[in-house]
Parts: sequence; structure tokens; C-alpha cells
Amino acid sequence: MSKLNMKPGPVTLDVVGLELNAQDRRRIQDPLTGGVILFGRNFASRKQLTKLTGDIKKLRPDVLISIDHEGGRVQRAKQDGFTHLPAMRKLGELWSVKNTSKHAAQSAALAMAAATACGYVLGAELRACGVDFSFTPVLDLDFGRSGVIGDRSFSRDPQIVFALAKSLNDGLRMAGMANCGKHFPGHGWAEADSHVAIPVDERSLQDILNDDAKPYEWLDLSLAAVMPAHVIYPQVDSLPAGFSKIWLHSVLRQELGFEGVIFSDDLSMEGASVAGSVVKGAELALEAGCDAVLICNRPDLADQLLKDLRVSKAKQSESMSRLNRLMPQPPALDWNALQKEAQYQHAKGLLQQFQLIA
Repeated sequence: MSKLNMKPGPVTLDVVGLELNAQDRRRIQDPLTGGVILFGRNFASRKQLTKLTGDIKKLRPDVLISIDHEGGRVQRAKQDGFTHLPAMRKLGELWSVKNTSKHAAQSAALAMAAATACGYVLGAELRACGVDFSFTPVLDLDFGRSGVIGDRSFSRDPQIVFALAKSLNDGLRMAGMANCGKHFPGHGWAEADSHVAIPVDERSLQDILNDDAKPYEWLDLSLAAVMPAHVIYPQVDSLPAGFSKIWLHSVLRQELGFEGVIFSDDLSMEGASVAGSVVKGAELALEAGCDAVLICNRPDLADQLLKDLRVSKAKQSESMSRLNRLMPQPPALDWNALQKEAQYQHAKGLLQQFQLIA
């Protein structure tokens, strides 16, 4: 099949190194591939990253190039001019009234302005190097229980999480980039790390909807994409949220009215192992309501998925119509032009003023 006649498929996969090898090219050109996710091992410099993303787009102009780029300890590109953004907890702390001479509303306004600046800098710098999309923001609440979430969360308070995430999303949108709230309905309570274990959250559906899920409800139409948690909520379903029709269809789609893209979390993670195989995991995720499935750090499993996954035309058409909305608009500034842009300079100045970046 000619790449010009392809439609992006539901599989998002990674590449091995700093440049494409023959196996990377084969996987990217597979009709089931719809996205490429980059990691720290794929970044050495801005020039190298820009060439890598350009080579990917030459093979498949329609694939979505994504990255986990949140700030703090989850930021894949931190050097060669990239702004090392703060952990989101820093924005939550800026919101809190620590200076008695300031009113609470003023602190909140400053934090929201800083979050918008973070979103703009994040999106504009990535887009200048050819990256289309980042899996951010984290909407999990910080209960002080989850090490894997921790300072990636804005706050324990769902209202603060909502307001700062909305502001960060505004900055991303100014840069022409969509957003992805994660990890639905909430990973902050479960103590285990779903990368290496199968976390369990014993709370009731109502408790979670009244607390953790509120940012998703309130963000509503401003939320472009959602990534569910590899967490089991046994009072709701015996399957992790990313494999659960109850969570993804009944709650997220029907009750909360979400119409955006649903990505599975990485199917190579231990939290997905309940499915039994990567192909079964992808099938469960797609049947539950995911539009796209991620497979990372395991080229062998990516090959298995591309070989054995079957997707109906109806499902692929529905999913792809949603995924296409995540492609960035309008064209991005290149890096040199971005450095001179007044809006970018102002955003970085704000972050420096609030002592969020060096």
C-alpha cells in the first residue's frame, strides 16, 4: 500500500535510537501504525531531534509524533536550549498563599499565568523541533501516597488541578498543540507503580467521581485527549481502567460526555499484564473504548502487535477521525524564529520572574 493512500492506524510505537534504522522504518510504514512516541534515548540535540522527526514525517506525513514532556522529572528534552520546566507541584505551591501580604485570588492568578506560560514554552519548543504532541497534563491528585505521581501532580485539591491544567492547556493551544489529561480516573491514591506492579484502588465509584475525576468533568470540551490508568478499581470493575468499558464508555464517554481521543497507557507496563499478551491487551483496550494503543520499549512486542492485531474498518474510521484532531495547527516557528518571538520571550520571562526556571 502506498504511504499516500494510508490512513493512520491505532498503534503508537517508539523508535530505537537517535536515527531511524531499517526496522524502525518498517514499523512506521506499517498500516496499523498511527503514531510514534519519543523518549530520552531519542534526544541528543535539537538538530538531531529535528532531523529525526523530519525523517519520520518523510515516511509517514500522517503519523502523530508524540513525547512525554511534562516538566520536572518527566521531560525528555532538557538540554541544548530546551527550557527545563518545573514539576507541576511548583505551580500548585505558587497558588498556595505563603506570603501573607498577598490575597488568595492574586496567588491563584499568578499561578494560572505561570501555567499558561509553561504550556506555551513546552508546546512551542517541541513544535520547533517537529514534535506534534505531548502527553500532558497530569490530572492525578496528590494524596501523598503515590511515588510515581508525586510532584507530577499540581495539587491534592481537584479545583486547583482543574484551574492550573486549564491554564496550561491554554498555553499549549497558543502553541498549536493539543493536550492529554492523565491518568483517568486517577492514579494518585494507588501506591503501587503501574510500570512494575498492578496497582489497586479500593475506593468506591462515587468517591472517585466526587474527587479524582472532577478535573476531567470540569475541563470538558477543553480536554483533547485522555490516557486511562493501569489501575484496577475493584468496586467498579475487575479490569484496569484502560481495559474497562465501564470506565471508558459508561463513565468517560457517556456520563462525562468526553468526545476526544482515548489513548491506552503503555501495553508493555506491568499494569497491563492482566491481559495476558500484548495483542489481547490492545484488543481489550480498543474494545473498551480506546482509540489508540501505546507499545513502548519492546520492539519485539511492537512487531507482534503489528503482525497479529485485527481492527475493524468501522473502529479504525471512528478512531482516526478523532486522532486527526490532534495534529498541530498552524505551522510552527523554527527554533531561531521562536527565540525572537515576543510571546515566547514574555512567557519565559514570567517563569523566571516566578523563579520556576533558571
